[in-house]
Amino acid sequence: MKCIALIPARSGSQRIAHKNIKELSGHPLLAYTICAARDSGIYADVVCVTDSEEYAGIAKHYGAEIPFLRPLHTATSTSPDFDWVNWTISELAATGRTYDQFSILRPTSPFRTANTIQRAWKHFASDAAAHSLRAVRLCSEHPGKMWEVNGNRMTPLLPNTIDATPWHSNQYAALPRIYVQDASLEIAHTSILDTHHSISGDVVIPFISEGHEGFDINTPDDWMLAEHYVRNNIAALPTVSVEPWKK
Repeated sequence: MKCIALIPARSGSQRIAHKNIKELSGHPLLAYTICAARDSGIYADVVCVTDSEEYAGIAKHYGAEIPFLRPLHTATSTSPDFDWVNWTISELAATGRTYDQFSILRPTSPFRTANTIQRAWKHFASDAAAHSLRAVRLCSEHPGKMWEVNGNRMTPLLPNTIDATPWHSNQYAALPRIYVQDASLEIAHTSILDTHHSISGDVVIPFISEGHEGFDINTPDDWMLAEHYVRNNIAALPTVSVEPWKK
């Protein structure tokens, strides 16, 4: 089966400017995802999907391919993933390059390693009925204790109960285990783009992230945590065997 790694790296990040190429421990953030993808041995091709010539140059330096730049209308802060994934797969198919599966590996999860990817692919391959796989982690803030505020009133987001006691009035340990998706890894059959107009389809299997491999950098606080983890050997970054990028 022929698989492609898609690494999205749009240039318009808002909470951390140019987050995808910001330097972490000597290399731009996206370098760690490119190297993990290449070292996993899973992918026929590793493609960085970016709207920026600068980002493209950096991605090429670390071993990714950039066959074309991403259209701006697929690179806004509200663009759904389906748009850029479907566009990329379609453009590659038009040049005779087709794939059985695709994997989305976001640069904002720098602690995802080649081993993480290998474990996920093994899990995905073990379920022939699965349309896709998505990385998840156990929720630290349970949605059963979340509320929707409307003016001077509020209602529970999930009006579930345990023996007539609302979820919001139960202890965390008594509530069902709920998982939230992280941004580290997604895998899917390419065919679902046409059959389901979706990047996940209907049959989604979980890949439960371990340790910090699902840690996602979205805010300045997240960035400081990532630096703290690296500096204190709490989490390890993938090996980068390429000389650091220099402008």
